[in-house]
Amino acid sequence: MSIRALGIATFCFRLSLNESPGPSVRHANRVRLLQALLRHPARSRADLGRSLGLSRATVTALLGELELAGMVEQHRPDGEEDRPAAIGRPPLQVSLTATAAFAVGLDFGHRHIRSAVCDLGGRIVGDQWSVVGTDTDPASAFDLAQRLTMAALEQAGVPTSFVVGVGAGLAVPVDGATGLIHAEGILPGWDGVRPAAELEQRLGLPVQVENDANAGAMGEHLFGAGRGVADMVYLRLSAGTGLGMILNGDAYGGVSGIAGEVGHTPVVEDGLICRCGNRGCLETLATPAAVADLLSRSRGETITFTQLLEQLREGDRAARRAIADTGVAVGRAVASVVNLLNPELVIIGGELAAAGDVLLDPIREAVEQRAVPPAARAVRVIRGTLGEHAEVLGAAAVQLARAPEALAGRLAQAS
Repeated sequence: MSIRALGIATFCFRLSLNESPGPSVRHANRVRLLQALLRHPARSRADLGRSLGLSRATVTALLGELELAGMVEQHRPDGEEDRPAAIGRPPLQVSLTATAAFAVGLDFGHRHIRSAVCDLGGRIVGDQWSVVGTDTDPASAFDLAQRLTMAALEQAGVPTSFVVGVGAGLAVPVDGATGLIHAEGILPGWDGVRPAAELEQRLGLPVQVENDANAGAMGEHLFGAGRGVADMVYLRLSAGTGLGMILNGDAYGGVSGIAGEVGHTPVVEDGLICRCGNRGCLETLATPAAVADLLSRSRGETITFTQLLEQLREGDRAARRAIADTGVAVGRAVASVVNLLNPELVIIGGELAAAGDVLLDPIREAVEQRAVPPAARAVRVIRGTLGEHAEVLGAAAVQLARAPEALAGRLAQAS
């Protein structure tokens, strides 16, 4: 199931299953109710009945069996828990039980792999990662991902029977219709590799592959700084540079998954040759290694990005200049995106975002100067709130969309 399913699933089931005959009606209503709670937690019974077109008696019966199975729970509205009972007190609200199902998110960076187990509320309950180069040896990367996932599940104490699936974010364009990856020039050792099939064979769980920036965008949209924002973009500035888009509440990847490849857009005439074969791409400037290299060359010594950030915190002028100049280059690219898409929010994520406003302020200034005034006034440029977990949370969300059907199926088998 695509990550777009999180935005349209309730609607689709309302159309296709509401009139199903016989026992399937009850199953369909369970799925619809669970989907409504996944997308919009903390809802009253009356609200659920109105939005789903179900009677009060039907909603009460459904919630009763779901609560008995430990899949939903009732609670007071936020801020009402400690207030004494009184006439007119707001009705109880219903939410999914966060531990009723789990999903695994995998983030394959150019220089690391992370595996995280997430519950239905987006809380990470198991987290394992390793520094490793992944570009040229996919088989070893898949083997390591298996070991990390098993360790994360053991850390979380979650049996695989409670895992609805695995979402994997890769630093390449992914065709959402076919699951094929476009690795040429980006991951040279991955041509012809089918990551979903390889991982399913190792993990024994359903696997959905997404571009890592798209996964990061969905993570911030569902659980982070972009929660509730229908039109936003997420720019990941790590070992690779990618753009994920949420348009009208849905993830957008284009016809063949190429949309958002801003990292391979030339921004410097006669610049460095990029891994994709072009010259002067944004990715040759806007990665932690590229910024650290600027300072290393000027000082004649090797400086890591971690050291650069330490010097930045100490007020080092050269470190500040290296970050700010990078922000200007990134801002020019972001201004073009703002003109093209007119988003409400631009979220900057990835390792480079740790530079904070020293990076963000030049981006904001470039947007103000280069984007058309109405688009520039409408957009906010902020740092993501999920940090290094944006991609794994978004990748897990790919499979969390399957949780309502999985939970309803589990209940049907038990009855």
